[in-house]
Amino acid sequence: MRCAILRWRHADPLPRFYNLRMYPTLIFDIETIPDVAGLRRLHNLPETLADAEVAKWAFAQQRIKNGSEFLPTYLQRVCAISCVLREGNDKLAVWTLGEESDDEASLLQKFFDIVERKTPQLVSWNGGGFDLPVLIQRGLINGVAASRLLETGANDRAFNFDHYLNRYKERHLDLMDFLALYQARASAPLDVMAKLCGFAGKLGMDGSKVWDAFQRGELANIRAYCETDVVNTYLVFIRFLAMRGELDATQYANETKMMRDKLASLPGPHWKEYLAAWAH
Repeated sequence: MRCAILRWRHADPLPRFYNLRMYPTLIFDIETIPDVAGLRRLHNLPETLADAEVAKWAFAQQRIKNGSEFLPTYLQRVCAISCVLREGNDKLAVWTLGEESDDEASLLQKFFDIVERKTPQLVSWNGGGFDLPVLIQRGLINGVAASRLLETGANDRAFNFDHYLNRYKERHLDLMDFLALYQARASAPLDVMAKLCGFAGKLGMDGSKVWDAFQRGELANIRAYCETDVVNTYLVFIRFLAMRGELDATQYANETKMMRDKLASLPGPHWKEYLAAWAH
């Protein structure tokens, strides 16, 4: 092969295998809360109505509409984006973008800028069904730039047949969707799959608790939860690579050890809890 994965020329054959040491791989996960300002604007709700009451009203309306309180993607305001970036022989980063004080637009732009700079392999769990639609729709609402993520071949012929928005290619691999053979009825929760594989899974929080935690001012806990979820995704991903023959037993063991060592070096009680829950 004459050039790096995800930057191959249009005439080159698509690579069969991932190479975690040669090509950047970015695993991502987001957490969201109701877009209270947007709900007020759409429904002419008074500014004097508390945020909690606006959200409560929206949840009730959504439940009447379809039996679930889950709001549409465009009304999900992004409050945290966590990433694992794997590149080079031994480069592994685990972090949450930005600071707690950053607004939504800043978080979105930071994510899109990573994609712009690195053109990474993107990996997610239900990213095609939730995370990417939220990021793109909220990016439009916030007026940020995401040219590389939205490239479909007009400016780069390498993206004609394999771009980030193509469900059945792997420039963005939605691992949940892939493992279910693109059938919703076969989809598995990340927490369950992670625990069945021997990883820690979720630790005391899930997406349904994020809004309550946010109202209590616990954004730091939300960011920590998002980080553990993205690590779960990464560990399931490298197990998938081993299953598909792209990592041998030694390489897989080295990758899991690298993550253990990385987490042990990071500050924060959530990593000690995660490592204690990671069985093997």
